[in-house]
Amino acid sequence: MTVRRRRDGDLDSVDRRILSVLRDDGRLTINDLAERVGLSPSPCWSRVRRLEASGVIERYAALIDHAALGLRDIVFVEIMLEKHDEKVLDRFSEALQRIPEVIEANLVSGEYDYLVKVAVADTADYERFLRERLYKLEGIRHTRSTFSIRAIKRTTSVDPLQVG
Repeated sequence: MTVRRRRDGDLDSVDRRILSVLRDDGRLTINDLAERVGLSPSPCWSRVRRLEASGVIERYAALIDHAALGLRDIVFVEIMLEKHDEKVLDRFSEALQRIPEVIEANLVSGEYDYLVKVAVADTADYERFLRERLYKLEGIRHTRSTFSIRAIKRTTSVDPLQVG
């Protein structure tokens, strides 16, 4: 199925209310969602399906407490590559996607090429991650790591009712 991305500004206030409610609780029944946004279930369901089909709703997911898995530390790793051609960037990006400790990776502008968010048990586990996973990837010139002391805000997307 081909997904058509919506243009900026295609969302009306009802779409934004639906997205805002689903952002906070993606497991609501269509009846509960419809009640919260002031629609009957059928038109609400149609709108949700349209938002999914157009790619505005990319997917649904559970947010997992990493500490419950024994992964108490979050580390932000800035990575600078030796080369920057398309092949190197693609290969490196694909390799990052296969590393289980990497929970987010972004190609960025500025001094470094990638900003990577990693979940590890502790500093010893982070050292293991560096030696056994990250530093085995070809093409890294330099890295810089910053440990998170405490998450101040943790969300997966902006609230559509608060932006735009």
